[in-house]
Amino acid sequence: MFEDTQRKEIEELGEFGLIKNLTESLQNKVPSTIFGVGDDAAVLGEGTKKTLISTDMLVEGVHFDLSFHPLKHLGYKAVVVNLSDIVAMNGTPEQIVVSLAFSSRFSVQAIQELYEGIRLACEFYQVDLVGGDISSNRQGLAISITAVGTSEEEEIVYRKGAKENDLLCVSGDLGAAYMGLQLLEREKQVFLANPEMQPDLDGFDYILQRQLKPEARLDIIKELKKAGVRPTSMIDVSDGLASEIFHLCDASNVGMAVYELKTPIDPATVTAAEQFNLDPMTCALNGGEDYELLFTIDQKDFETVRKMESVSIIGHVTQKEAGKVVVTKNDNQFDLKAQGWKHFG
Repeated sequence: MFEDTQRKEIEELGEFGLIKNLTESLQNKVPSTIFGVGDDAAVLGEGTKKTLISTDMLVEGVHFDLSFHPLKHLGYKAVVVNLSDIVAMNGTPEQIVVSLAFSSRFSVQAIQELYEGIRLACEFYQVDLVGGDISSNRQGLAISITAVGTSEEEEIVYRKGAKENDLLCVSGDLGAAYMGLQLLEREKQVFLANPEMQPDLDGFDYILQRQLKPEARLDIIKELKKAGVRPTSMIDVSDGLASEIFHLCDASNVGMAVYELKTPIDPATVTAAEQFNLDPMTCALNGGEDYELLFTIDQKDFETVRKMESVSIIGHVTQKEAGKVVVTKNDNQFDLKAQGWKHFG
């Protein structure tokens, strides 16, 4: 499996290339393993009701900065980002397992504060914390959470189901979490330069909340189910709209076209982007951490979905040969590039 002896740097492969390299030769041997690596969650079980399992890790200095991320908010967010993966499979989250590794600079009160956020998320989403592990760490804090959910087999939605002429949809709005991070990073640098300066955060409550306390869109899948709409493919927007479009296209073997004019961006995000001399559409495409749902639907569901206030139809599925493209407000077209967050880059 690892016969290549010439050293290769991990950054040459990137996060998803490394995952593929490590797992492409694996073969499932247990009948209850329905779907393993390659989607938002694994699918397990032998009856009609399946178990969904997903895990995610948040590492200090990589995923969060405690100089501006309150521990209670961090605990809440750590749960949400994992539940979002279960929701992206059209499932219902039910349990979580939490593992922590932290250094001696964290007091009992600090870990209690983190767990208070975890507890609040469990309470809000009606999931149970059923176990975990705690370990020492030489420096910093790492949080690993495994989320468990369920779904009837026929209701599970994978990334691989999009087909030509399907409509591309997204919940909520995009780019706000990224701009919230830019604002926090700016104010941190101002503080480091002059500790007497107070942070200038007035008027940016929305984008700050989107960064510090996101929500999993369980409400969206409930609304779709109530309306009788089953997406043909789905993923959550964690690494940016562009990256998630690439994942859906690669899994479904299709192309996609997304329209700038139809992409939902909140006015607060636009205002913040203009302050930073950034293009709001670029923030939406490449920002990440929105945890909205990106999904495709059959054209027969157009009228139903069109009436949903919290969902926007932003494009359509094309043949693979047509590629992945963005159609600008001036009707120009350019190839989509996935430039969101990359580990090992």
